[in-house]
Amino acid sequence: MSAAPGTDRPAGPARRLRILHLGFEDWRKPGSGGGAVRTREVNERLARHHDVTVLVSRYRGARERVENGVRWVPVGLPLGYFGGMVSYLLSVPFAARRRRADLLVEDFAAPVGSVLPAWWSRLPRVAVVQWLNAEEKARQYHLPFDRVQAAGVRRHDRFVAMSEDLGARLAEGNPGADVHVVPNGVPVEAFGTQAPKGDDVVFLGRLEIAQKGLDLLLDAWAAAAPQVAGRLVLLGDGPDRRELERRAARLGVADRVDFAGRVEGADKLRRLAAARVVVMPSRFETFGMVAAEAHACGTPVVAFGIPCLREVVVPGTGVLVPAFDTGALAREVVALLRDPARADAMGAEGRRLARRYDWDVVASQQEEVYLSAVGDGPA
Repeated sequence: MSAAPGTDRPAGPARRLRILHLGFEDWRKPGSGGGAVRTREVNERLARHHDVTVLVSRYRGARERVENGVRWVPVGLPLGYFGGMVSYLLSVPFAARRRRADLLVEDFAAPVGSVLPAWWSRLPRVAVVQWLNAEEKARQYHLPFDRVQAAGVRRHDRFVAMSEDLGARLAEGNPGADVHVVPNGVPVEAFGTQAPKGDDVVFLGRLEIAQKGLDLLLDAWAAAAPQVAGRLVLLGDGPDRRELERRAARLGVADRVDFAGRVEGADKLRRLAAARVVVMPSRFETFGMVAAEAHACGTPVVAFGIPCLREVVVPGTGVLVPAFDTGALAREVVALLRDPARADAMGAEGRRLARRYDWDVVASQQEEVYLSAVGDGPA
């Protein structure tokens, strides 16, 4: 796209699209994750040139609103996580069909993956896949979520994937699909955030055991804590906080673990920058936004070597340990806490490499996929 006269921003496309996004999770909902952040960041940029409406699951206190040009519309009933999810899945086809649109965008959402819009809408469609782990949820809840996800992969013909790993899995499930890999971004403010380094180990994210592996993190911290100063700081909220508090008490580290709650904006970036190490014990991820943000803030990351994270935590920016090996996780955390010079060098390299994650570039690339879906852009 060409630059607008007198600015360094790209000019808008010739056609203004009406984009209806089935976003599932509102970024303002307590416990929301990185996927909701991406939905907000990309859509606020697209709203400069397009009309964007996001349908999200309803929660207590939710209301229809317009923020930075994006209309957020709660759908269903505020029945808690699972009740709200079921209510959303049943309601969203009817809510979507009441709204005029040129393009339907669907976020694959936990635990089912897709709401199968090909069955009830003839609009051009793009699936934004930030999550593709219905198999784990099917095993966890003994329900056929994986079959719904597989059907959604087969029925969509155009995807935006967060990582090369996700893109390959989508292509395997639907060889004829058009798959575009567009990573997440980080706030530009992160690169300028400075804070004195402390001795703390920081986790940032949803307090959920099944995906985020916080049970494994507490086991590792129980081994690491007697060897180092500092504390384990858990930044976030979520459904498993009380269970994690009980686990920390059983492990004898409750006095070395801070449940600091949800943080956002400048406070979140400052806490990432002040951490000596950011740790990601996830069992599965779709990108690893927290790792990218930590790098942008100049802090190394220690994580399990799972798909997706291997694309973000590269040599020189942190340490990947064998998946789910809590002893190895503890050893690497201790090693970095005892070697501040090495940790600082990794932080500097991470900040340099994180420059590739720019929300403006991400939104522009995603917009190109949208335009191609309606026939206004390159195939």
